[in-house]
Amino acid sequence: MSSQNSRRDFLKLTTAAAAGATMPYWFTSTARSNYVAANERPVLGCIGTGDRWRSVGPQAMKFSDCAAVCDVDANHAGAGKERVQKEQGSERNVDVHEDYRKVLDRDDIDVVTIVTPDHWHSKIAIEAMQAGKDVYCEKPLTLTIEEGRQIIKVLDQTKAVFQVGTQQRTEMGQRFLQAIALIKDGRIGDLREITVAIGGVGESGQIPVAEVPKGLNWDMWLGQAPLVDYRFKETKGRWNASNCHYEFRWWYEYSGGKMTDWGAHHIDIAQWGIETANPDARLSSIEPVMAQHAVTLKDGVPQEQDRYNVALKFNVKGVFNNGVVLHIRDNATEDLGFPNGIMFEGTKGRFLVNRQKITGAPVEALSSNPLPEDAIEKIYGSKPTSHMENFFNCVKSRELPISDVYSHHRAMTTCHLANIAIRLDRSLNWDAENEQIVGDEQANSWQSREQRKGYEIKV
Repeated sequence: MSSQNSRRDFLKLTTAAAAGATMPYWFTSTARSNYVAANERPVLGCIGTGDRWRSVGPQAMKFSDCAAVCDVDANHAGAGKERVQKEQGSERNVDVHEDYRKVLDRDDIDVVTIVTPDHWHSKIAIEAMQAGKDVYCEKPLTLTIEEGRQIIKVLDQTKAVFQVGTQQRTEMGQRFLQAIALIKDGRIGDLREITVAIGGVGESGQIPVAEVPKGLNWDMWLGQAPLVDYRFKETKGRWNASNCHYEFRWWYEYSGGKMTDWGAHHIDIAQWGIETANPDARLSSIEPVMAQHAVTLKDGVPQEQDRYNVALKFNVKGVFNNGVVLHIRDNATEDLGFPNGIMFEGTKGRFLVNRQKITGAPVEALSSNPLPEDAIEKIYGSKPTSHMENFFNCVKSRELPISDVYSHHRAMTTCHLANIAIRLDRSLNWDAENEQIVGDEQANSWQSREQRKGYEIKV
């Protein structure tokens, strides 16, 4: 199955949709393990139990029974166990692991959540599928374009159910679903231009080398990334500290800055809109209009290692093969009036959508000319649920979740190409069919990353 397959194509290929449809999911040919829970709930293993898991974990435990938690930070792992027992009973036996492979080796675990720093997502997800698990992984799924291709290859081989944690496709008051329905129903005419504002990053200043915190396996936290010193500085920010252990998204070695943090959400929705209007639309070029870093870049590589090194501010222009233009900016307040959100513009009007609101003339017109009653359900494929419930429903039905790997790979490819263009400070032409940057050997080499010995991805 190629990354261009639709939800319908996937369902045709899913064995459980036919002969096994009337049987419990664990008896179908696509079953992930031999374990059958007495209460018909999948057994869950949680890999990564830091800040974001405090939301993801309890959501998953509404539909599954957690048997194990895992984190390279012993403090996170211990807190994870306590949270599981709070949610599912203090008498529950919850195993605690430092090494995620201990979770994957267990035959009794059917499903895993992966809520680790971004640079670990792909390797754990691939090995989880190879171990016969279904996967819920937080965004952004990949650190490179090549990792997306690797995940798709293993997904096609294993037929695992895989949900990406881009919750805007399901939740946030269904505002983003309404946005896609408006486009689908032609309420703004032919889609022509999209502006995405995803926020910038503040400078950290110099962050000194510090002692590794007790209980943190720093070598394993780094994983595939280069072996470097741990750094720490007291700040007044969210974490009261500047260090890659917590604020990993602001280092290219572990993430992609706001481009992959919020971009994984908003660019995903933008491309969903583009592909809803034209299923064959694909990115064809990307141009860095402006970018600002706090470090010196030489051939795209940060020369200072003691501070945040991702782009602080940026403006990138992407063009699709159907002529739609996508602007990716840190902020659109001065000219368009919004610091975070997505503005869709067509031949008949425009509207803005973010997590707080959806507004504009096409939205106001709904009071007198509403969308068809089933418009949202047609976009979603069924009656919308919570993002986690959609995943566990698909674990049973073996259908494609609403936030599937194929569409996410296409959105993340745009994010990764934008970062490559920013770092090399030049425009890139993209051959979407062959997934190659045209005529730029250096830029093409950035589709993958060097893998530190012992932490390689094996497909």
